[in-house]
Amino acid sequence: MELLAVVAIVVGVLIGAAIVGYLAYYAYRRGLNNGLREEQRRQELAVQSAEAQASQILTEAEAEVQRKQLSLKEEEVRIRNELDATRTRQRRELDQTESRLRNRQEQIDKRVDQIENRERKLNQREGGLDKRATDLEAAEQQRNEELQRVAHMTQDEARAMLLQEVERRSRQELARMIREVEAETQETAERRAREIVTLAVERIASEHVTEYSVSTVNLPSDEMKGRIIGRQGRNIRAIEQATGVDLVVDDTPEAILISSFDPVRREVARISLGKLVSDGRIHPARIEKEVEKAQQDVNQVIQEAGEQALIETNTQGLHREIQKLLGRLKFRTSYGQNQFYHAIETAHLAAVIAEELHADVNTARIGGLLHDLGKAVSHEIDGPHAIVGGEIAKRYGLNARIVNCIASHHGEVEPESVEAIIVAAADAISGARPGARRESIEAYIKRVTALEDIGNSFEGVNQTFAIQAGREIRVIVQPDEIDDLQVIELGKNIASKIEDNLEYPGQIRVTVIRETRSVAHAT
Repeated sequence: MELLAVVAIVVGVLIGAAIVGYLAYYAYRRGLNNGLREEQRRQELAVQSAEAQASQILTEAEAEVQRKQLSLKEEEVRIRNELDATRTRQRRELDQTESRLRNRQEQIDKRVDQIENRERKLNQREGGLDKRATDLEAAEQQRNEELQRVAHMTQDEARAMLLQEVERRSRQELARMIREVEAETQETAERRAREIVTLAVERIASEHVTEYSVSTVNLPSDEMKGRIIGRQGRNIRAIEQATGVDLVVDDTPEAILISSFDPVRREVARISLGKLVSDGRIHPARIEKEVEKAQQDVNQVIQEAGEQALIETNTQGLHREIQKLLGRLKFRTSYGQNQFYHAIETAHLAAVIAEELHADVNTARIGGLLHDLGKAVSHEIDGPHAIVGGEIAKRYGLNARIVNCIASHHGEVEPESVEAIIVAAADAISGARPGARRESIEAYIKRVTALEDIGNSFEGVNQTFAIQAGREIRVIVQPDEIDDLQVIELGKNIASKIEDNLEYPGQIRVTVIRETRSVAHAT
């Protein structure tokens, strides 16, 4: 029973479960059918919506296509209109160009016709000219024959006379032009040179202490002469042997003359003799001692003078021996001008002139300072002092340009640079300035007479006068023998002869005067 009850319960449960499953399946199928119908309905709505959108898109696309077609048609019409307008303009321009070319062609044709007419006229005129030239040649030949018959001259003789007259006039015109050019050039050169020289002299216008190497020793009395001579002349012989000079004891009251070509020896003798006279003790041993001390003093003065010259001219670095030679110039004079101060002045002048002319200032300054270096040893070495000085400078390592400045300042050697010419000019300025040199009256008269004799030595010269203390000569010529062109040549020849035959400070001006006078008498 219980088993049946249990089985019945189980069967009931299974039947209930089956019923519940069936009901669930039925509900599922029903829900599934409803979902399918709903999904189908949604899909149908989506399809309808898509078809509506596609229809709208197609409608809009057709409208856009129509608009594009209208726009393309409008653009085509515009382009066609522009092409028509461009074609019309080009056709109009071509028509205008063709019109201009036709006008140009017509003008060229007219010009060709005119040229052809002119050529025909020229050909006709050439024919007439040829005929006239033939007639003129015949007339000229007839005239020449008539002139030869009347003048009793051939054609060659007449041509020679004409050429002679033309040459004479040309020479006169050439002489006039030469005078004008030379006057203008000389005026410009003199003005510029005057400015440079004036500037140089003004800048170097320092006060100079003039020291001359004296050759006289003053004595307190004539009795001192006997003491200087000594017993049997032993004192004077000792002095002469120790100093290398000659003592001249003559009738000059209270004075003894010292004679020597060496200015340094003469200075040593003057100093030692002065100390001996002041001390009063004069004998050979004392003489040797004083001479040795005087030599030391003079050597010290020479060395200091050389150093002073380098400092004043700002030319440090020269060789020691060159400094000594410069110092020796302190005891050397030329025409009364101290050569030491002359060398310093020349260096300053050369430097200023070189600076104005944009030349090498240092070369000009050293060349000016050492230009008279040969005078310090000129009594010891044969030859002109300029050449000797150049050799000394070369020996002690100075460059070739400075050596040439020294060697060429008196013309023995050709100047190779503008600095050499500047040094020569500065030397002349320093030597020719007022008061720089002294000249005896005999030498002056001799120089002036020589100048007048040189002027009178040329043919055609009437008179020669030396004026301005021999710094200018005026030459008066015969106007019938010398023409205007020969006057210029004569002046140059006289100046050249003066340069070759005379020695003079500074510059000599040569003025040639040609004067023509015509005298007529009325009766």
